[in-house]
Amino acid sequence: MAMQEKRAKPKYVVGQKVIIQPVGEQGATQRENEINQYAGEVGEVSNYYWINPRNSQIFYMYNVKVGEQKKEIAVYEDEIEPCLS
Repeated sequence: MAMQEKRAKPKYVVGQKVIIQPVGEQGATQRENEINQYAGEVGEVSNYYWINPRNSQIFYMYNVKVGEQKKEIAVYEDEIEPCLS
């Protein structure tokens, strides 16, 4: 079976509005601090890609533009949720 066939489809698509979710404990890593800075804000998916760490399951990563400056941050699929309004 080809990798393409085993891969689940992405949960979000380019242009979709999403809400950034808080991650980890405050001060854990610079990446988590950056994401937590935008927690609760609505952003827009600008791109996505998948990673497959050594014969493990596939994880989707999303680039999301958020904030007044439209800063682009990279988040895992479980760090965002769909914006329904």
